[in-house]
Amino acid sequence: MEKEEMDVLDILLDEENDDPISLFDENDNEIKFEQVAIIPENEKIYAILKPIDEMEGVEDDEAIVFVVDQDEEGNSVLIVEKDEPTAIKVFDKYYQLLDEAEEESKKENK
Repeated sequence: MEKEEMDVLDILLDEENDDPISLFDENDNEIKFEQVAIIPENEKIYAILKPIDEMEGVEDDEAIVFVVDQDEEGNSVLIVEKDEPTAIKVFDKYYQLLDEAEEESKKENK
């Protein structure tokens, strides 16, 4: 029985899913990623993913910002965000959300 392929956006938004996300590089090599966060910004959706597999040019503690786009068939695809100011803005928003969650957690535990 053939496994039905899920749309990458459905996988990213599924809170129950903690399986690695497999993407393929330009040489068709599979690279597995751990999902760190989904960040909506400027009417786009960004995914912060941390490589599980070793990647050239990416340190063990680094993550990569991807923008969710659509291919010719209307399927969601992940594309590395090459605009550095945009990637920094996405990371900044992620850190802001972490700080807010930490503050909220402190209030609840008082």
